[in-house]
Amino acid sequence: MVFLHVAPSNTVSKEHGRTVDDWIYPEFEQNWKLFAPNPLQQNVSVQARAQIRTPDGAGRTTRWFDLSAQDGAAIDHNLLPSHTQQNELRRGWDFFVSTHDAQNRPTGLRGDLSEQYVRRIVLLRLDRNEPLARGEAFDQVQVRSRTTAVRPPEWSDEKISTKPVLRVLPWWSVTPGDLPLAGEDRAHRDVAVEQDRAEERVAEQGVAEQGGDVAVERKGSVR
Repeated sequence: MVFLHVAPSNTVSKEHGRTVDDWIYPEFEQNWKLFAPNPLQQNVSVQARAQIRTPDGAGRTTRWFDLSAQDGAAIDHNLLPSHTQQNELRRGWDFFVSTHDAQNRPTGLRGDLSEQYVRRIVLLRLDRNEPLARGEAFDQVQVRSRTTAVRPPEWSDEKISTKPVLRVLPWWSVTPGDLPLAGEDRAHRDVAVEQDRAEERVAEQGVAEQGGDVAVERKGSVR
């Protein structure tokens, strides 16, 4: 009862506020409140996709990956989920939303930092979901969120819309600093690609030289 009295306004206290007050007053009156935000009453799903540059100069766009759903699946039935699985993406998205307006424009000095942070998180996740072939590279990424209000209990008189709300961000260009942990691996891939190309050029040159020798031999036999 004391907890409900000092906690922020919530569905239970709204429904049973009079009962709580009757139990608290006057013997157990409290003159303080818990310093805590209201419990999250929305389901927020962060999703991402990427444009990948291929060795031939063309490109391809991946499908949307639901990164929040992947975190949720990793947490379910896990007695000791990691801090990363529980908070990295969620806190990163909260950081972005708190530093941008409804048009996705930065509202303070930390706006660019939040964009970089979210972009790094997304790229690290996409690098696992969409392994790149040799010579491929992430060119751009796009992020969107799908927010759905949690339906109130049947006995509540709250009226809220449960229609999903999409927030789609513009395409972000990828910089070398966005994948610091994958830089070495990507460098090895680039070296391998260059080696393959060099071997192909040597092979083509060898075929051309062999063709020239055959032509010379044929010409000599005619003489």
